[in-house]
Amino acid sequence: MSRHPYVKWAQRSDKIFITVDLLDAKDVKLKLEPDGRFIFSATKDSIPYEVDIELFDKINVEESKYNVGARGIVYAIKKAEKKWWDRLLKQEGKPPVFLRVDWDKWVDEEDENEKGGRGFDDVDFSSDPVESRPCL
Repeated sequence: MSRHPYVKWAQRSDKIFITVDLLDAKDVKLKLEPDGRFIFSATKDSIPYEVDIELFDKINVEESKYNVGARGIVYAIKKAEKKWWDRLLKQEGKPPVFLRVDWDKWVDEEDENEKGGRGFDDVDFSSDPVESRPCL
């Protein structure tokens, strides 16, 4: 049976940031589907970890990317439409206990222009990279 790693998220009008807090993850696999499905799996100390969630809306897989580092995995997922989502998950109600807001990356809708909705430059994909590439 697999476990859920802690997952943090934040958004801008054009993208979602998802950070999987899993130190020294091995065999990292990601599958993104245009309808908004996010599937992650990896192992740590021979223990399998998985996340399989349906995002609030559609995404652009070709313009999304991720970085696997020693301290975790960061995903910058491009939204199909530039708009603010009401929540991360399609399903209403209380989110799963492993899902948390990433206050370090969070910007409120009315503050996006002031704090710089700079596109994917908000995430440094060059720091501590083990692997960095587009999500396909």
